[in-house]
Amino acid sequence: MRYRITFIAGLAVGYVLGAKAGRARYEQIAGTARRIVENPAVQETAGIVGAQVGNAGRTVAAKVGERLPVTSVRDFLSRPTSEEEAEMEAEMAAEAEAWAGSNGSGPGGARSDADR
Repeated sequence: MRYRITFIAGLAVGYVLGAKAGRARYEQIAGTARRIVENPAVQETAGIVGAQVGNAGRTVAAKVGERLPVTSVRDFLSRPTSEEEAEMEAEMAAEAEAWAGSNGSGPGGARSDADR
């Protein structure tokens, strides 16, 4: 709750100061920010930092992958629950029984050469 109040107070102060400064001050701040971002030294540093972050991310992902048996969140979420596994096993058993009891013709009614 304390953080919310602090955030709202900061928002209110920023709004009041921004309203008093006016459009000219906003343009001045935006122009300065644009010049800083377009500076080649800043862009080079940002590229180096971005590459380091990317390498660190890959390193962390590799280390986590070594310790966790799940290759991705999608794999984890697509795993069936124990109830779903039991249901699938029951369905497979029923299909196997039905297939075995179909006079040996197999799935789709295919017959072997010996039956012909």
